[in-house]
Amino acid sequence: MRKGQKSLLAIALAILIGLASVPAAFAGGSAVLVDFSWSSVQMHNRIAGFILEHGYGYKPDYMFAESVPGLTGLQQGDIDIAMEMWIDNVLEWYNDAVEDKKQVLNLGPVFPDAPQGWYVPTYMIKGDKERGIEPMAPDLKSVFDLPQYWELFKDPETPGKGRFYNAIPGWVVHDINLKKLEAYKLTDTFINFDPGSQTALMTAIVSAYEKGEPVLAYYWEPEWIMGMLDMTMLEEPPYDPDRWGEGKDFGCAFPAARVHIGVNAAFAEKNPQVVEFLKKYETTLAQNNEALAYMQQEEASVDEAAIWFLNNYKDVWKAWLPGDVAGKVEAALAGK
Repeated sequence: MRKGQKSLLAIALAILIGLASVPAAFAGGSAVLVDFSWSSVQMHNRIAGFILEHGYGYKPDYMFAESVPGLTGLQQGDIDIAMEMWIDNVLEWYNDAVEDKKQVLNLGPVFPDAPQGWYVPTYMIKGDKERGIEPMAPDLKSVFDLPQYWELFKDPETPGKGRFYNAIPGWVVHDINLKKLEAYKLTDTFINFDPGSQTALMTAIVSAYEKGEPVLAYYWEPEWIMGMLDMTMLEEPPYDPDRWGEGKDFGCAFPAARVHIGVNAAFAEKNPQVVEFLKKYETTLAQNNEALAYMQQEEASVDEAAIWFLNNYKDVWKAWLPGDVAGKVEAALAGK
């Protein structure tokens, strides 16, 4: 009898030891984060993913998708977390998924309201004495000044018009920009150019900048380009909600972009500790620009940029977490 009891005790101990040795990544289940195609959200996914894995015991999975299918997946529950919902670019979806049907929870900003718009290199307007560049368009201030300078941006494939580098096809803002071109009556002097990827868009801007040449492109912050290059956003009419939305002409400035964290409501109900963590998750534009500039300068991956952020902003992310969770994350970070 005692022998049998001893065997049962041994088995129980073995089971407990076995459970203790199960990787923490499986203890909390999995969390699917949507990997949109821009660098900042991919970096934030890895920052949040590292914390979820090492602090809370989740297995983070990163699912690639462009804006609309990714947000649809978040609404339907195929995706658990979106670290960047650019609310005003997807207002119709947001009103349906968050405000009306309550299928997605808004957990607050991942960074403060972000600017976006149409940019040119500042040397086009002010020149650059150090580089020997004279002002090319000294009176270029707003989108309405572009027709008089269209030849500076001459499209090599359609030389009778200037080239406007749009956002990536598949991004909601891409179609907004098409409507802006019409609203500002620029279609006679400018042609829309669709870069195939964010890398292609960045390359076009940086290549022109390094040569001291003109370039007109849509862009946004935070991004490393804005941290490293001197760019000027062209003025537009002030944001007008009556001109913004489905069926409208979008003939005004972008609203200050609300970039918030979204979580599928069913996932949130089952994982309240994740919700509490993400409610406290917030960064600054400067921190983002710096981390993304590091990523570019060092040719680092988004995973490496996330580790860089975690190492350089410990006081920031520790404020998001309970002490015991922060300790686990710091211990895991020490091994990197």
